[in-house]
Amino acid sequence: MIPAVLERRRAGVLLHPSSLPGGIGNGDLGADAHRFVDFLGQSGFSVWQMLPLGPPHRDGSPYHSLSLHAGNPMLINLERLVEWGWLDDAKAASSENPVGYRLKRLAQAYRIFTQRASVSDQQVFEDFINAEAHWLDDYALYRVLRREYSGRAWFQWPAPLRDRQPQALAEARVRFIDEIAQVFFEQFVFARQWQALRAHANERHVLLFGDMPIFVAHDSVDVWTQREYFMLDAEGQPTVVAGVPPDYFSEQGQRWGNPLYRWERMQADGFRWWIARLTTEFRRFDLLRVDHFRGFEACWEIPATEDTAIHGRWVKVPGTALFEALKTHFSALPLAAEDLGLITPEVYALRDRFELPGMKILQFAFDSSADNPYLPHNHCVASVVYTGTHDNDTTLAWFENLPAETQLHAVEYLGYPHESMPWPLIRSAFASVSQLAIIPMQDLLALGRGYRMNTPGTTEGNWRWRFAWEQLPPDLMERLARMARLYGRA
Repeated sequence: MIPAVLERRRAGVLLHPSSLPGGIGNGDLGADAHRFVDFLGQSGFSVWQMLPLGPPHRDGSPYHSLSLHAGNPMLINLERLVEWGWLDDAKAASSENPVGYRLKRLAQAYRIFTQRASVSDQQVFEDFINAEAHWLDDYALYRVLRREYSGRAWFQWPAPLRDRQPQALAEARVRFIDEIAQVFFEQFVFARQWQALRAHANERHVLLFGDMPIFVAHDSVDVWTQREYFMLDAEGQPTVVAGVPPDYFSEQGQRWGNPLYRWERMQADGFRWWIARLTTEFRRFDLLRVDHFRGFEACWEIPATEDTAIHGRWVKVPGTALFEALKTHFSALPLAAEDLGLITPEVYALRDRFELPGMKILQFAFDSSADNPYLPHNHCVASVVYTGTHDNDTTLAWFENLPAETQLHAVEYLGYPHESMPWPLIRSAFASVSQLAIIPMQDLLALGRGYRMNTPGTTEGNWRWRFAWEQLPPDLMERLARMARLYGRA
């Protein structure tokens, strides 16, 4: 069984909105996002997969967000605000810092909105604030306080605010009332632009495919406001942190540093925290990838005092109880499981019990024997096949960096194709029995080295890649649409 949204064969593209053309400093939810939906539809694609949408920390990682419920204000399109009459212009000087410029213009937009917006628009704004108060009030205060304390994390604030003493919070809400309203407005605009994009996608029969990290950032409003759900000490510091153990790729493992959950506390109130989290995601997306699905069966628990992941241990997690609660609440679970790496039979059993499709990465397929699970002849219908992901290099760069023997093995397996890379791997993904095939935009543009989105284990130079419409070959849409028809994915 598979999610209802994948009841037929589909193809999609992996591209984060920040990688779109247009926009100042990064792509956004404006005209180029709508044009990209049109490109997908005209190319035979019916799925747009993207990375998490939350506001990131300074490293720019979408997987390290300040909030699970908020949208990234840097994805707000300023030209749309001009069209709505809430901004006079959206032109930036070449010397201006893109982030600072966007924030300055959003502040101007809010001032104009309060003066010029129609009564109905102002009422919709008030309705939004009231409807989202369960997360928006705390998020806005958190963002303002974080700015007040020069970007320091909440656990570095004065103790009354760090520990959320009621009087300290009340005084801060009064003192920063205007700044809080500004954050309300930014989230209102993000939600409005996102819903417009989703409506456009629905009209073009394009599904939006999101991504949910299993863990949350220590410095986030979610941990600050709900410390009871995390393994923290009296000063808000983690006692244990998340990661993965040493393996073939890393002798010391990976110490991610996210605080781990107090699962017994979450289970005691019926996993209300997770239900709220998925409610937000399902309002935005038709399908959702669950990152590090392996962690719902057992987590690698590392003492916070350890500098590496070597001295961690596996700790069981009530994943079955969690997904039973989610299934009871939502009925359908339009989820896909990121089940990559060293996965145990227990993890596969959990995935299959709740009928979640897993992932097949073709770049992982050619370095071992014929029983490699990523080789197309080992794929299953209930899966999502990728040439590569946001954590992989482009397929062309991957192939060029393979040892000659592995290159020959891949070429032989693929039938000595006359097409040059990455097209043989793209065609293999389309031909797979996997119900959904996802191709990173870089591969559709046949880009090589230097165009990857992220290099795991590094913090510099990631998440910045953008494409230009001029990079699209004139015949690309026709070529893709023909391939989608040929392999039953149109």
